[in-house]
Amino acid sequence: MKLEEEIFGLTPEGIQIKRYRLSNRADMMVSVMSFGATLTSVRVPNRTGEIDDIVLGFDTLDDYLADVWFLGATIGRYANRIAQGRFALDGVQYQLAQNSPPSHLHGGNKGFHKVVWIPEPHVRGDSIGVTFSYLSKEGEEGYPGNLSVQVTYTLNEANELTLGYEATTDQTTPINLTNHTYWNLRGVGSGRILDHELHLNADCYLPTDEHRIPTGELRPVSNTVMDFRSAERIGGRIAQVTGGGYNHCYVLNKKGDPLSLAARVREPHSGRMIEMHTTEPGVHFYTGHFLDGYRGACGIIYNKYDGFCLEAQHFPNSVNIPHFPSTLLRPGEVYRQTTTFKFLAA
Repeated sequence: MKLEEEIFGLTPEGIQIKRYRLSNRADMMVSVMSFGATLTSVRVPNRTGEIDDIVLGFDTLDDYLADVWFLGATIGRYANRIAQGRFALDGVQYQLAQNSPPSHLHGGNKGFHKVVWIPEPHVRGDSIGVTFSYLSKEGEEGYPGNLSVQVTYTLNEANELTLGYEATTDQTTPINLTNHTYWNLRGVGSGRILDHELHLNADCYLPTDEHRIPTGELRPVSNTVMDFRSAERIGGRIAQVTGGGYNHCYVLNKKGDPLSLAARVREPHSGRMIEMHTTEPGVHFYTGHFLDGYRGACGIIYNKYDGFCLEAQHFPNSVNIPHFPSTLLRPGEVYRQTTTFKFLAA
């Protein structure tokens, strides 16, 4: 296995951003960088051995600095939406930025996707990786407490990419971390993802109001266009989905094993497949339908349906919906999450 480091660029404040390339003997290569603890590239073979990048990204740091669609980034303190950007905690009302009016989205105006993380590469037996650390200080984006966060990307010889998250706090605070990578298993620039076949291990999803805030109901997917319990083409029923595409949180079937199957995705032309396992109770499925003329790596223009996201997370607005799994982290506790992507081709 091989780990390479380079300087990817400088922030406007003159801070060096490092990018790391992790590669294994199966010709898989993963690139991550310290700005936003971002996954910038995943290159894997197809069924005939041809290697393509399957992650939407950019060529330069300046492009990531300007990005508004969270390509490949770590999201926090709170992934997804908080209604009205507001919550009450221990008798205190907190008001956050309403950066997706009227909601708070993906951590605010300068969430974890727009900060510089401290990297520490590591080699451990049959795996290599990088741990990114960040201290989110009291009051950052309106959140309470000093939150110490680590995100670790690990690649092994079995073509598994594992994202491990840990966090501690000195004051009770909501936390909901995820990764916002856009995937296209045929290869970036090769067309839309509508022919990808998706299986989601979820009997229910979270319906939302007009502001994409969950109503609190866990609605069965049976006999609806939301049903991916058996593998279905992503584009098979997408025209029937309100809003132009899937942008919904699914309630995963958890049966005792904390790291359980969330999703399988197969692209029939290349034969590439992802199996996703996570400890999280939900996965947000998004079909990239807001992309429109967005210039990416190698001059490729990203448009509607050119990538999909599978964001392992707790449920949106949980901090305001008591019967949802809690997203509160208290002093003395450790927040932990693990999500693994296994890459196959056949």
